[in-house]
Amino acid sequence: MSTETVAVVVVTFNRADLLTGMLDGLAALEHRPDAVVVVDNHSTDHTPQVLADEQARARLPLQVIRTEENLGGAGGFHLGLRTAYEQGWDRAWLMDDDVVPAPDCLTVLMAQDEDCLTSVREDSHGRLCEKAATRFDLTHPWAIKPKTGMVEDFGSRAAMPERVEVENVAFEGFMVRRSVVAEIGLPDPTYFIFYDDVDFAIRARRSGRRIWAVRDAVLVRQLDFDQQHDLAGWKGYYMYRNLFAVHLRYGENPAVRLKPLLIVLAVLLLAPVRGGRAEAGNVIRAMRAAWGMRSLPPSSVD
Repeated sequence: MSTETVAVVVVTFNRADLLTGMLDGLAALEHRPDAVVVVDNHSTDHTPQVLADEQARARLPLQVIRTEENLGGAGGFHLGLRTAYEQGWDRAWLMDDDVVPAPDCLTVLMAQDEDCLTSVREDSHGRLCEKAATRFDLTHPWAIKPKTGMVEDFGSRAAMPERVEVENVAFEGFMVRRSVVAEIGLPDPTYFIFYDDVDFAIRARRSGRRIWAVRDAVLVRQLDFDQQHDLAGWKGYYMYRNLFAVHLRYGENPAVRLKPLLIVLAVLLLAPVRGGRAEAGNVIRAMRAAWGMRSLPPSSVD
């Protein structure tokens, strides 16, 4: 049994009812966390009341950080992980407000002597839905979508090996040791949403760490996945911008680093056919902004 300490870091925004279920799951864990840091991203629903009620119940070693504005998931995890690091906890376990861990999930993870781990998600019907990439291809320019394999491709939890090496993660059940943070730094808050977890995983792997998805660390998603965002809307802008930034930062050859320009060109050429004038504007703005994100984030936590 691990004697290391662990802090849970949760980011939440306007999903109070889901947060309630997640907090119930944390309270039911067999392995009690040493701290639970919840970053409330300036929610406008009854999230503050849910957190106040939870503090009054004293089921968890709960710390609440309410931001003055919505920092996005990336900014929230940057702040939450910084807080856990500065408080000296040995490990941090990151998650959103829409997942519920099985009672033994933290026990299983803490028994693994690894620097980087991730839980394996399933949906509310018990079906495997872990989208962490077994292959994230930044080598071949023709891989339009760099994620070319996922844990869920095994089909079921029973078909998985006990551990599966992954090349990216979601900040839904990802666990990291403080030594990793000390070396590579914090999640990059400039991503706002999308790809901040991918960026962190790439940096961890480039530092020599391996990331393991642990089959028996069960995390249940309360919502179905919905990754089909409107590419002409504000989420589409961030999806394009951050995908481009990852390629510009970490592409392993000039052809891969040029791929964002080819995607921009394809979107512009297809815009008259698809009626995507708004998407065309999004992709141009995204390319300009991503160009300014080429530099790596600071490796220092200070």
